[in-house]
Formats: sequence, structure tokens, C-alpha cells
Amino acid sequence: MGFFNRNSVYVPKRELKGTEVAVFKTSKGTIKVRLDCKGAPIHCANFCELAEKGFYDGTKFHRYVPDFVIQGGDPNTRNMSSADVAAGKPGPDGIPGTGGPGYSIKHEWDVNPRNSHEDGALAMARSQMPDSAGSQFYFCLGPQHFLDPNYTVFGQTIEGLDVEKSLRAGDVLESVSIVDE
Repeated sequence: MGFFNRNSVYVPKRELKGTEVAVFKTSKGTIKVRLDCKGAPIHCANFCELAEKGFYDGTKFHRYVPDFVIQGGDPNTRNMSSADVAAGKPGPDGIPGTGGPGYSIKHEWDVNPRNSHEDGALAMARSQMPDSAGSQFYFCLGPQHFLDPNYTVFGQTIEGLDVEKSLRAGDVLESVSIVDE
């Protein structure tokens, strides 16, 4: 099942310490994001589980909207060329932007007191259904506060904002690791 699966809401099992930082190694450089484990524990635990399984390794960023967002986390992009992802062509595993982990998680935007789409915020993409996020995420390329009441922010960039702003559709997400800082 892909990104839009509404039938299976997953509860992550990973224990959070509250000091997790996600390190994104991309074809354009490294980004560090402090995860908001207190405000968005479901999203953070889910993201950490996926990262630690290598789920994001070798995927490509598939959506770029100038001064808005750069989006990634779709496993459908892993076996595609960067040029085909950038062009929005279907790949062997499906259309970029429609893949996911086979489950979805519960939204947290209405319970997270720090749910603010600031420049460099890390948030989870979803379909029209509130509890439909799974693996796809985006970085805000500037403040996007109109998204606050509908999308869960689960981290804030602490290093590599310049890298985020240089990313485009087709750029490679080489790996995501979780470290304690």
C-alpha cells in the first residue's frame, strides 16, 4: 500500500530520548534537524524508525516549489533517474509523490504547541485525509504559516538551511541518520 492508505494507522514503537537530531546527507550537502519529540512524538518516532531501517536512503526529492517547499521521502523515486523524477515521469515502482511505507500515522498539528511552519521547518506531507501521513516530508523554504492548522511540524533545521534552499526535484537523499545531541 502506498502513501494514500487510509486503512492502517500505525503506532511507532521506537522510544524517544528527546535529544534526537536527524542528519540528512544529500547530493548537495548535509542538513541537521532537531526533532521535536515532545510536540510531535508519533511523527518523530515514525521518522526515526524509517531512517534507522534505511527507508530514505537513495530516494530523491520529487517536489520543489520555489519559496514554498522541497519534498522527499517517496520510495517510488529510489529506482528512478534524477532526470525522470525531476520531469515527474512514472517509475518502475509508481508515480513520484504517491509512495509511502504502507501505513499512515495520526496527525499531531492540533496537539503540538510548536507546530509552526518557520523557514527550515521539517513537516510531514499527507493526502486530504488528516491521518494519512507516512514517510513523505518537506522542508519549508521560508515561513508558511497557513499550513500550521493542517500539517504536522516535527523538526527545525539547525544546520544546512543553505543546502535546503539549493535542493531541487531529482536531487538525491543519500541517507538519513539519527544522532543524539
